[in-house]
Amino acid sequence: MRSCDCSICRRRGALNFRVPGETLRLLTFWEALSEYRWGSRTAREFFCPRCGVLPFRRPSDPTPDERAKGAQPFDGWAVNVRFLEGLDIDALPVRLIRGSELRIRPPED
Repeated sequence: MRSCDCSICRRRGALNFRVPGETLRLLTFWEALSEYRWGSRTAREFFCPRCGVLPFRRPSDPTPDERAKGAQPFDGWAVNVRFLEGLDIDALPVRLIRGSELRIRPPED
């Protein structure tokens, strides 16, 4: 489990669990979701256009600084486990991600 302290994740209350791309089972049509991209434009956030909940996203690619420190790209999904019913999230180990310390440069045209 990952808990990011960036301004967006903190306000959203996201508690993300990363899963490989092929394991996400979507129970609605893609067309029923809205998509948003921010920052480096490499993350893809999918949310309900009616209520605004964001149950999962494609994580952003590592920044050049993160890659220099050994971070690898992740081709999968970050599922917000707070949306999963019947899961005792207090019993799960959580890793703090210091998203508040990242400095994202705008994409180059």
